Amino acid sequence: MEETRPGEYFPVYEDKKGTYIFNSKDLCMTEHLPSLIEAGISAFKIEGRMKSSYYVATVVKAYRHLIDSYFSKPKEYFCDEKWLDEIKKVSHRYFTTGFYFTKPGGEEQRYDSSAYIKTYDFAGLILDYNTDNQIATIEQKNRIFVGEEIEIFGPDDDFFTQKIEKMWDEEGEEIEVAPHAKQIIRIKMAKPVKPWYMIRKFNKT
Repeated sequence: MEETRPGEYFPVYEDKKGTYIFNSKDLCMTEHLPSLIEAGISAFKIEGRMKSSYYVATVVKAYRHLIDSYFSKPKEYFCDEKWLDEIKKVSHRYFTTGFYFTKPGGEEQRYDSSAYIKTYDFAGLILDYNTDNQIATIEQKNRIFVGEEIEIFGPDDDFFTQKIEKMWDEEGEEIEVAPHAKQIIRIKMAKPVKPWYMIRKFNKT
């Protein structure tokens, strides 16, 4: 029962998995940016509290590109699906438009699980890049193996994909895996990168 509404009860149902009264789907408005901008909205709040830097960087980048695309050619704007696909590469729940267009019913909650969809892992943060030998110094965020395919992205460019052919530890010794959290490693990059670019890899589990 709500404190300020005595006598009005909110039913809470529980099954063997638990109860999900705060298990909302994630708000995603990428497909409706023209409507929001034309309604007079001038700033968008991207969820950041209790989220990783990887989440914030990915989602902000997608919205930034879509908003810039709208303002460059408003009449020709369309929501490029690749940016929605980018958002799906961070840990998320199914999407909803929340209260924007109608009063939510029962479809904005997920009642069968509190789990998130996680198709990619944040694998590393680029600290430095040597333009002479094309080797990047990286702080590991999740285990990385030689032979794995990784994606690299930053704020300026689209992502690119490459396979890890060789990898070295901080002492210059060649290694097959970087298993330790925040381990400093070096990888030769297929394209130039910059400090603070991020590395992700497909989550096979």
